[in-house]
Amino acid sequence: MIIITKVMMKMTTQTTRPDLSQSQRIVIKTGSALVTDVENSQPRTAWMATLAADIAALRKTGKSVILVSSGAVSLGRNILNLKGRPLELDEKQAAAACGQVALMDAWRTPFAAHGLHVAQLLLTLDTSEHRNRYLNARSTLETLLSLGVIPIINENDTVATAELKFGDNDRLAARVAEMAGADTLVILSDIKGLYTADPSKNPNATLIPLVSDITPDIERMAGKPTSSVGSGGMITKIQAAKIAHGAGCSTVIAAGRGEHPIRHLLEQNEGTWFTASTSPSNARRRWIAGGLRAAGSIVVDAGAEKALQDGKSLLAAGVTTVEGDFGRGEAVHIRSAQGKLLGKGLIAYTSAETRLIQGRKSDAFESLIGYKGKNALIHRDDLVLE
Repeated sequence: MIIITKVMMKMTTQTTRPDLSQSQRIVIKTGSALVTDVENSQPRTAWMATLAADIAALRKTGKSVILVSSGAVSLGRNILNLKGRPLELDEKQAAAACGQVALMDAWRTPFAAHGLHVAQLLLTLDTSEHRNRYLNARSTLETLLSLGVIPIINENDTVATAELKFGDNDRLAARVAEMAGADTLVILSDIKGLYTADPSKNPNATLIPLVSDITPDIERMAGKPTSSVGSGGMITKIQAAKIAHGAGCSTVIAAGRGEHPIRHLLEQNEGTWFTASTSPSNARRRWIAGGLRAAGSIVVDAGAEKALQDGKSLLAAGVTTVEGDFGRGEAVHIRSAQGKLLGKGLIAYTSAETRLIQGRKSDAFESLIGYKGKNALIHRDDLVLE
């Protein structure tokens, strides 16, 4: 009863729940229990078609959508006749390899019916922890979204060992939301959201519609996994919401088993929302400003200094001096010709590459460094001014 009281007090601090229709970039996560039929380990194609239709409808309103889908291991077990017992690591990896083909084929068909192409991205934990891999994955996501493609993401179980695994796609989806700068993470579940107690055991359990702060009391409400084919549970969903919250991304846990789950969420807004206290862009700027050590400095001329103050990206043409040794994607200080600190940003090139292209226009980059990279040395979205 103490827990319930605290939660109800927390709910009263904010009465307006977010609305998915206001989101611009959405990550949708669906688990194995929704994608595959527990009885025969076959894709739930009819249900998948309704989710694809929902995502297509979101795309028509100008929203960017990324799908994180489990199901490869479950489908692969059936293909390889490895059912009825726990799998060894190499068997699980083999099942994932076979099942991933079947999973993508099952998603490709319903999206094609709406004229949408899909792309497969397989990620592991070290993708988010190694800067270059993170940047490459983020760049690929941005390019796919700009081309109108639906990225479909899963954990790369075929190569990941225990120490390199997220372990569940709830937290993977949160990292993807962080990477993509999403404003909403939708976790489709086999229950409607977070309850004050286990609704299968306590008839008095009530759905919590809004959580503005994930406290230890909230975390204690999470139970054990309820699905025989999934690796998560409510606790991993709350952990995912915490990750997303830190990136300025709100999370909603909503019922997913019925047809057209996103349309239902838009119409009924039923589920548990975990609200972020800031926007993804503000969270990113705070991270750059206070969470990253500068690995070097670049000095810019007066023209570049004015462009920065006008809200523009930093171009290599305005750079006069490069100081330090840094890698692509690391934070660097930006200074004026007089030595004044102007700001800090994430640089798109290594220090060696920056020295080669400083003072030059982007059309010369390929001949100088061997490839045509980004036009901006530091994009304005990766920049914080003093």
